[in-house]
Amino acid sequence: MRRTPVATRRQRGVTLVIVLMLLVIVTLLGIGAARIALLGERSTRNERDYQVAWQSAEAALMDAQFDIRGPNADAKQRVALFNENNTSVFLPGCNTNADFRGLCWPSEGKPVWAQVDFLDDSVNAPTVAYGTFTGRAFDAGGLGVKPARLPRYMIEVVRDMTPMGSASTGAKPIMYRITSMGFGPRDDVQVVLQIAFKKE
Repeated sequence: MRRTPVATRRQRGVTLVIVLMLLVIVTLLGIGAARIALLGERSTRNERDYQVAWQSAEAALMDAQFDIRGPNADAKQRVALFNENNTSVFLPGCNTNADFRGLCWPSEGKPVWAQVDFLDDSVNAPTVAYGTFTGRAFDAGGLGVKPARLPRYMIEVVRDMTPMGSASTGAKPIMYRITSMGFGPRDDVQVVLQIAFKKE
């Protein structure tokens, strides 16, 4: 009878262990690659949602500028409210009257735009939804990659501190600070933008 040498049998056992170790290493590398790909996809989706919210907030800034200087679809000509001699409609904490909604007087201490609830879309909301006074349309809500809700804005009347500003005309030197909030495909993705706007 022939006997297999002991050394040969031991070699076959070592090969099995090495192959199993290689399989474990390849599996761990595959899991790591899958996690990296998943994190990259999540990061890309978050960036896309942020860009949607940013563009939504920019659209609200433009809508507010049309609200201030016109033309707009408001039959009562809200444009006439925005002049140096008519600042009484701008109230502390923001006006919630239907015709004067979103017109705010700056507050001492904490800025009024940090106190206002931009998520409030009720009848007495202190902010203005896109297109309310301009008649412009904005596609929001529903399915797809678009804002979950209409962007909103508020307008504060502030002193014009620019050199040779409207004070040179002899009128009260004022300008408007517009603050807008845009939303991403989810309500919790929000962007707030702000500009100073001077009506010419």
